[in-house]
Amino acid sequence: MTAVRLGISELRRISAGTLPKLAILAMIVIPTLYSGLYLFANEDPYDKLAEVPAALVVQDRGTTVEDSVDGTSTEKNFGEEVAKQLVDGDGGFGWVETTQSDAEAGVRSGRFDAALVIGPTFSQDLASSGRFEPQQASLVLITNDANNYLVATIADTIVGTVRDAIAEQVGTEAADTFLKGFASIHTNLASGVEGAQQLVDGATQLSDGTAQLVDGTARLATGASEAASGAARLADGADELSTATGTLASGAATLSDGLDTLRSRTANLPAQTQELADGAQQVADGNALVAGYGQDAAAAARDVVGRLDTARVDLEARLAELVATGVITQEEADAVTQVLEDARGPVEEAAATVEGAAGKLGELGAGSAQVAAGAATLAGATPALTQGIATAASGGDRLAAGAAELDDGAGTLASGAEALASGTSQVSDGAAELASSSVTLRDGTAELQSGTTQLHDGLAAGLGRIPDVDEQTQEDTAKTLGNPVAVQKDTIANAGTYGAGLAPFFLSLAAWIGAYVLFLLVRPLSARSLAAGRPAWQTALGGWIPPAVIGVAQVALMFTVVKFALDIDPVYAVGTAVLLVLASATFVAILQALNVYLGAVGQFLGLVLMLVQLVTAGGTFPWQTIPEPLRALHRFLPMSYTVEGLRQLLYGGDLATVARDVGVLLVVLAVALAATTFAAHRQRVWSPTRLQPELVL
Repeated sequence: MTAVRLGISELRRISAGTLPKLAILAMIVIPTLYSGLYLFANEDPYDKLAEVPAALVVQDRGTTVEDSVDGTSTEKNFGEEVAKQLVDGDGGFGWVETTQSDAEAGVRSGRFDAALVIGPTFSQDLASSGRFEPQQASLVLITNDANNYLVATIADTIVGTVRDAIAEQVGTEAADTFLKGFASIHTNLASGVEGAQQLVDGATQLSDGTAQLVDGTARLATGASEAASGAARLADGADELSTATGTLASGAATLSDGLDTLRSRTANLPAQTQELADGAQQVADGNALVAGYGQDAAAAARDVVGRLDTARVDLEARLAELVATGVITQEEADAVTQVLEDARGPVEEAAATVEGAAGKLGELGAGSAQVAAGAATLAGATPALTQGIATAASGGDRLAAGAAELDDGAGTLASGAEALASGTSQVSDGAAELASSSVTLRDGTAELQSGTTQLHDGLAAGLGRIPDVDEQTQEDTAKTLGNPVAVQKDTIANAGTYGAGLAPFFLSLAAWIGAYVLFLLVRPLSARSLAAGRPAWQTALGGWIPPAVIGVAQVALMFTVVKFALDIDPVYAVGTAVLLVLASATFVAILQALNVYLGAVGQFLGLVLMLVQLVTAGGTFPWQTIPEPLRALHRFLPMSYTVEGLRQLLYGGDLATVARDVGVLLVVLAVALAATTFAAHRQRVWSPTRLQPELVL
């Protein structure tokens, strides 16, 4: 094929001699040097951050943290914990503890790239929320962009990580205390529910009791009213009894006086009867006189007995009424009746004696004839008569004393009955008021029962809503609250290291640089082919093949070094190599077209185009972050698709995206070759400008 022969001819021309061969070798090595050195230098800079000096200043005075649940206190110094985490753990930088003045001076002079200052109130501020006096704790990060701008960015990231770790720890501790408080509340509230249930039971019993109280007080009021009426009737009866016993006492006193008079008058009766025995006339006269006295005494005795019987009947009737109304008991009534009965016995005895004596006197008066005959008998009987009269007089005295005592008792009873009537009246009024108040009490206890039931139900419902978890669940919950979001990385395609992440960009840029330097040695079109009038497409391909072949050598060497020397292992190794070859061929075609059309100016534009693609390809930051109009150029420049395709192949991404990128590069390659062919067609005619160009590089 003519185009291939033209390419081989050009390769022989540029490789004739030692220096040309060395030049070709240098051009092959240049892309590898560029990409290899860049990737080697940036292989994993984050792994070397421990070599970056940074100052750490700890001024934290610590604080006392009190457990709100059990009241225990512990000493905390979060500043020292942060310092230990940074110095002993994975703190990013090579931290050196020092003073604040030394840290500031070191950052200013460049001895330290950054400094972190932990203030004196750091622990107090972190613990302030537990005292409900919240103060935001702060860390002071001192940086100096004059030392290195990226150090400040990395320091921000490291301090942010430390801040998140501290926030997680403090949040976990706060959540743990919070949950312990919930547990304590749950326990106490459970006791409260039990107490509320007891209160409900007590209120229910109280309500039932007050209902019974209402009935009882109503009955009490009724009974008290009846008792007041009965006490009033008792007072009236007691007054009548007092009047009757006064009459009885007066009659008993009169009887006693009469019996005393009779006893005193009959004291000389035995002597007189003895004298009677001495003379009948005197006996007849004495009998008449004695008979009169006997009749008086008998009448008086019968009158006393009759009055006693009448008083007893009245007293028993009154006492029966008092017993019936419940004012006094039956035993008390029987005691009063017994007093009267005890007093009646001697009176009856005395009356019987007097009546007997009166009968005898009557018999004596019946016949004076018998007087003389019975004078001796009378003289013997008069001692018994005088003794009976004395006994009757003694019984009269006792009767008078008993009647006086009965009169005093009746007076006392009357006074007590009046006091009882007054007291029962007051009791009746109080019972009525108590009955009215007990209704209010019953209504209040019903409300109390309803309220305590609502209290119990509310506490029980609240108890069900308060969490009651075991210690393990409590610990797990506190950790989750302290760090509620866990980022689980699900990486579809993983670059691995920082250098591997930059590899697509540097490989693409190296391929462009390799293609660019080739045209410092290789001619874009064969002048012999143009002069011979060969077809333009053969001339174009003959000029493209030599740099494309050298580009393959460049890519092969570069790929070998990256894979085996720098340990960047592509997921799709063959696809990566093919895409690099296609990218190199496309870049060669673009630069060939620029050189064919514009000569030295085109070669300069190739350098400018490299610079433009350097910022628009999205090799470092996402291309969406670049400003317009550079963002629009991203979609039209070939290196954008080279970088994107290499990322998918190196990290194991989407092959459909690779197919699209390959398609775009093939279209660009075809367009560039077509443009070169058209230029070759035009350059078969020589012009003065071609013979004598204005600018030669």
